[in-house]
Amino acid sequence: MKSKKTTRPPVRKTFRHGDLRRALLEAGVALARDGGPNAVVLREATRRAGVAPNAAYRHFSSHSDLLQAVRASALSSLAMAIENEIAEIRPTKNKGDVARATLRAVGTGYLRFALTETGLFRTAFSVPDKVEDDLDAAKTGKSGLNPFQLLTSALDLLTEAGILPRERRPGAEYLAWSSVHGLAFLIIEGPLGSASDKEVQAISQRLLQMVEKGI
Repeated sequence: MKSKKTTRPPVRKTFRHGDLRRALLEAGVALARDGGPNAVVLREATRRAGVAPNAAYRHFSSHSDLLQAVRASALSSLAMAIENEIAEIRPTKNKGDVARATLRAVGTGYLRFALTETGLFRTAFSVPDKVEDDLDAAKTGKSGLNPFQLLTSALDLLTEAGILPRERRPGAEYLAWSSVHGLAFLIIEGPLGSASDKEVQAISQRLLQMVEKGI
């Protein structure tokens, strides 16, 4: 019996300027989507892009460089998922209703992304990072805001609407964020992993209501 040969993608010798970096990043994002941050391997990304491993070093000098770029892309995708939820809010002249709906949309988009794009979600938070003053455009959505800044903006709306007292505004981002982020990981890899979709939906809604009322 003849042994089976491993099929490899053809090696491309030339790329237009910028194409190779984009191809490597797209390969890295696909790896992260399927297997999380540990699956982002530079050699595998070059194999998927169809180039020799050495060709990658012009754009990513190490595994860490590629992971950071994939992580930025994951954060951008998360921001856009949140923006999509915000875009679904029905327009109204009541500032309080808009502020509350915006905060719920941020939480809903965050949880939905975590549960539907778990590999990218894990990758987005695989490296410690200071987010308050992060101006990296690669991590933002179409609004130019990253996920943390979208949450900050939603809380500012609550304050402007008179719902969140100004004296309670400082640090409120971390209270809301830790609550929703914690729930996401309880579902992804904790005791809520065996919960039904209906149970997850009910718990998620109760948590978002708790954050809105208790913050």
